[in-house]
Amino acid sequence: MNVVTLRKTQRIWFGCVAGLAVTLVFGWWYGLFAALLPMFVLTQIDRWNSGIIMQLIIAVAWVCIQVTLIVGFLQPYPLLMTLAVGLMLMFKCVAMTHKSTYLFGYIGLLIGSILLNFASFNGFDLEEFVMGLIASTLVTAPIVALALYLFPEPKISSPLALTAEPAATKSRSHVDNQRKDHLGMVRQALLGWLIAMAAFILFQVADLNDSLSAQASIFIVLTPMTLIGSLAVAKIRIIGTFLGCFAGMLIQLTLYTWSNNALLFLLAYAIAAWIFCRWLALGNIKAGIGFSAMSALTVPLTTSFIPEQQDAFFSICYRFSSIVVAVICTSLAIWIIHHFLVRIIKAKPLSC
Repeated sequence: MNVVTLRKTQRIWFGCVAGLAVTLVFGWWYGLFAALLPMFVLTQIDRWNSGIIMQLIIAVAWVCIQVTLIVGFLQPYPLLMTLAVGLMLMFKCVAMTHKSTYLFGYIGLLIGSILLNFASFNGFDLEEFVMGLIASTLVTAPIVALALYLFPEPKISSPLALTAEPAATKSRSHVDNQRKDHLGMVRQALLGWLIAMAAFILFQVADLNDSLSAQASIFIVLTPMTLIGSLAVAKIRIIGTFLGCFAGMLIQLTLYTWSNNALLFLLAYAIAAWIFCRWLALGNIKAGIGFSAMSALTVPLTTSFIPEQQDAFFSICYRFSSIVVAVICTSLAIWIIHHFLVRIIKAKPLSC
């Protein structure tokens, strides 16, 4: 492992562990976002970037306000609520087709869908969930800043770094040229919107309790906004989820009666997280596997696992099976909608 990869691994690992430590100290029931959001940000940046941090905070706050208003005023009127949600999700999908607003759109689409799903259950405290989510988002900024301060990017001047720049620039230019295809962008937005609306209607009609993982998987598979990219992400999602679920079960089995010890629990999590964070730092396919593995490791241990009261074994099994079903069904839906849109919107399909 070279020094650049090592530092990036350390930053991502510190962000995850520090976020989980914060949730343990303050007892946040929905504190899983405090561990996952710093990880998400630190995989995107190597130096402090206030733009990304602000975009994340604004995206989360704005979608929380939108969902709260929609649920508060329109939940008794299903048709009006569906129209309002459709309009909201459409704006998120359009934002995802532009590079500068992609993060804003994606965070809004993912978080908004999760909030709408949970709000449909009787007795669910939407206000508590929103406050925990916003608190986790605000905590992300100091955690990211501290990680970048403790493990800064090394200053390495190498001829290889200079010669690699034109290739990277060429690659970004190739992607930007694809993004400028107007009809392609329209098709991408429609693909994302139709999948998002189908997921919204499904989770509103069906009583799919404890379905956070399956719902998140739908939008993770949708992330590339293209058929080929989504199929590739689907395979990565299943592999990473299996590894993360296995690690979670191993932590429970190893700790057993000592699972109520917060320090031992945090230590076990940190050991497992190091492996997956190293993959995240490597980028490409391993980064995708690492991201799925970290979410599969973190979510059950922070939402379903209660020391000496409830283990997360069945929750982990349900998580893996529901994610596999969700990924397969989403991939099939993307394939059908993609070919339908190609027929009605005549344009050369994007290749990635």
